[in-house]
Amino acid sequence: MFSKDTVLQQALDTIEMEASSVAKLKSFINEDFLNAIEAIHVSKGRVVVSGIGKSAVIAQKIVATFNSTGTPAIFMHAADAIHGDLGMIQPDDVVIIISKSGESPEIKVLVPFIKNFGNPVIAICGNDQSYLATHADFFVNTTVEKEACPNNLAPTTSTTAQLVMGDAMAVCLLSLKGFSAQDFARFHPGGALGKRLYLRVGDLSKTNQKPEVKTDSSVRDAIYEISSKRLGAVVVTEADGNIAGIITDGDIRRMLEKDTSPADLKAVDILTRGPKTIEETELAVSALEIMRQHDITQLIVTNEGKYTGMLHLHDLIREGLI
Repeated sequence: MFSKDTVLQQALDTIEMEASSVAKLKSFINEDFLNAIEAIHVSKGRVVVSGIGKSAVIAQKIVATFNSTGTPAIFMHAADAIHGDLGMIQPDDVVIIISKSGESPEIKVLVPFIKNFGNPVIAICGNDQSYLATHADFFVNTTVEKEACPNNLAPTTSTTAQLVMGDAMAVCLLSLKGFSAQDFARFHPGGALGKRLYLRVGDLSKTNQKPEVKTDSSVRDAIYEISSKRLGAVVVTEADGNIAGIITDGDIRRMLEKDTSPADLKAVDILTRGPKTIEETELAVSALEIMRQHDITQLIVTNEGKYTGMLHLHDLIREGLI
């Protein structure tokens, strides 16, 4: 029978148990962990990460994290390794083998072959007395007291511990390499994440029209420019091209509320001085922050202070930055 209270408590217990196990991993950050990180850092090869069962799934995630943070890595399934895939291991590679028990038959067969190749072996394992832990060059402990599974069978807490330890290793290596946001952007060019790191203001503004009137232009001309260029505003420039201010559609509405005839006014009479600007070389995400901070929907784009275009909030929404 379905009981909301029972399900709720089971969910909370699972999270609490896994969180507690993760917290205890701090006691396993020891000399072996440091030596394992150093071995990977000084290696001229890749990191080959292997495992079997659920540990193989975790191995694939750790490979993905390594690759995306500047540490070249490949996945090798432990069962496939002993049936031909050992050929992917190169002389300078470091091998990480992940296992909860460290006693899987495939692991016991695999380890001696890798050792014979002369490659360093790092064990991420939950049993410090196991074959894997005692035969590896470096032992990274991921022991957990109990699985979150009520039967203490399904890998839950143990795989979480493996994943967290892999993340810890990846972050340490990232820092040692001086891996920057620009490096991250090179490896993540697709999707919103990549765009936040590489998309420039000028990449977006150049696709927009460039609404512009002079200070002595009529308000009627300003209204036409706002309507035709469809960016909700027009930039007002001096005779020398310097920016004098901006007129938004909101400025037009406020002017009409005052019963002022547009025929009697020039652009200079209703513009807002000191408008917000951004250089076209800035990241688009920086433009978003300025818009949010000042509660505006347009930004004037410049090149060394000279007006080159306009960026609208809709441009950022269209690119998935919001």
